Amino acid sequence: MEMLFSVGQSFVFFSLLSLYLCLFFFMTSNKRPSVGFKHYPFVGALPGFLRNRHRFVDWSTEILEQCPNNTATFHRLGKIHGVITANPANVEHILKTNFENYPKGQRFVTLLEDFLGRGIFISEGELWKVQRKTSSYEFNTKSFRNFRYTFDNICKVAFNFDPACLGGDGTAGSEFMRAFEDAATLSSGRFYYAFKRMWSIKKKFNIGSERKLKNSIEIVHEFVNNIIGCNSTEFLRDIVELESIRARNGRNIGDTYSLDELRDMHYLHAAMSETLRLYPSVPVDTKACQSDDMLADGTYVGKKWFVMYHAYAMGRMESIWGQNCNEFLPERWLENGTYRPEHVFRFPAFHAGPRMCLGKDMAYILMKSIAASVIERFVIDVQNKDTCPEKVLSFTLTVKDGLHVRVKERRNPTLIL
Repeated sequence: MEMLFSVGQSFVFFSLLSLYLCLFFFMTSNKRPSVGFKHYPFVGALPGFLRNRHRFVDWSTEILEQCPNNTATFHRLGKIHGVITANPANVEHILKTNFENYPKGQRFVTLLEDFLGRGIFISEGELWKVQRKTSSYEFNTKSFRNFRYTFDNICKVAFNFDPACLGGDGTAGSEFMRAFEDAATLSSGRFYYAFKRMWSIKKKFNIGSERKLKNSIEIVHEFVNNIIGCNSTEFLRDIVELESIRARNGRNIGDTYSLDELRDMHYLHAAMSETLRLYPSVPVDTKACQSDDMLADGTYVGKKWFVMYHAYAMGRMESIWGQNCNEFLPERWLENGTYRPEHVFRFPAFHAGPRMCLGKDMAYILMKSIAASVIERFVIDVQNKDTCPEKVLSFTLTVKDGLHVRVKERRNPTLIL
């Protein structure tokens, strides 16, 4: 009798559940908004996030384009609620107007702390202020002279250490870069788990992606510890001043461009900005809401919700850049041949507000130095022009397997001045 009663209870339960689901879809089919993220019972928008994780930036951009204010809210399994916006007014509210209410948040820190520790990228409060003040001393005009490239430069400016990723043997530096990229991608992958427990169990038993992440982090930390160990008595104490590029009246092919020459390359600067508009290094950034708030466009944000501003989507919004927003057009940045910067909250490729990137000027100098030197000597032919390369979303936006090009040396190099 008890077994029959139990079976009967189960039958009634599943019957009521089925009826509820049918009624839910029937009653909400006409009420469900035609724009925004599609939600399902219990799991919210999670199915869409998982189904489109390989093309998240493009998928979410398509959704935000359809929203009147280029802003959408969603919820996921595990009581996770969030807002994604590509609205400049909202971005200004989050990054400046109500800055104190939108820290990185504990969830963000927990996911990335294994990899980044408590460095300037994820630190908060007084610790962040001290780190930012210390770092600001390193990014001064005197340090913009006679650079190598990106990672080598950061190490040289901050630690007086050259990893030689692009020259010499460079074994340790190259190994570090591969490990860093793997660690960044795997750490970012934690965001897709509905529950922290799902990835923390893999971490506890050292299996799957967490095992590979651990190995990559060990390589990264060992590399950094070696740098600190060699400079512990003078760590970030003295500002590094590199010797100026030699003065010259004329240029020979292969000579390094001076800082003043690079700053006068307005069209190249515009081309770099246009590239970052369409392909920002950090396509999406996440904050956590400390207390209930209302964004500039009236969107409600609840306490403990996470908020994402979508720089990639912002570069493709007609409301910001006009009908030709999907065209690569460096001229949009020029006024009478001179570079004209855009408002940082319309173009947050280097973040904005109090946490704006300290290395912005260095980044432009490096990009222009490399581009000018390469363009004057080589013809670059991009392969597979008819195919849009697959993007890989990590901390930064990259192209899967790299962008394949064919390089040919110019017979009569032209100086870029």
